[in-house]
Parts: sequence; C-alpha cells; structure tokens
Amino acid sequence: MHSTAHADLFDALADPMRRRIVDLLRAGEQPVNDIVAELDIHQSGVSRHLRILNDAGFVRVRADGPRRLYQLRAEPFRELDDWISGYRRLWEGRLDRLAEELERRKKARANRREKT
Repeated sequence: MHSTAHADLFDALADPMRRRIVDLLRAGEQPVNDIVAELDIHQSGVSRHLRILNDAGFVRVRADGPRRLYQLRAEPFRELDDWISGYRRLWEGRLDRLAEELERRKKARANRREKT
C-alpha cells in the first residue's frame, strides 16, 4: 500500500466520532438508528461519518428494506496493521537490544559489588 492510501485510512480514523462509530461496530452489524442512539449527534452527522468510513473502505452497508445496516470490513485494518508492524519490528528490535544492554550493566554492577 502506498503512502497516500495510508494517509487516507488515517484521515478517516482521525476524527474521534468516527473512531467511536468504529468501536460501536466492533460488536457487529448495526442499523444507523442504533448508532445514532449511542452517540450525541444527529442522524445526518452519523450518516456523514459513515459515508466517510465507507468511502475509506472501513465499513460496508447493506439494505434491509428501508434500513441501512453497517458493519466493519477487516481489510483496511489489516492494511494498517501490516504497515504498522514494520515499525513495530523496528522498535521491538531496539527495545530487545536495550533490554540486553540493561541486563549486561546489571550483571556488571553485581560483579563489581561482589568484588568489593
């Protein structure tokens, strides 16, 4: 995935209300009215946020008669996780080396105390 695609995904999740909607949808598919009932904004605001999440690929919508049901899609979260995991490996390696150095210093101090 190229950097502009990452930026689009992060932009979609940058808004706290959209993150709250994503958190609500973790429980499973929900109609707009149920989402509206959980949030402190009007239905039109929820619909706007859902459209942005849908355009970014985070949610899918399906019609059920007059209702619109929303659910999360796993793919964009996997893409973000794949991208972040490269940085996670970088930091984990650095943290492992730091832990080894701290352990080495701890042993060296213990050895110095034993000699005195």
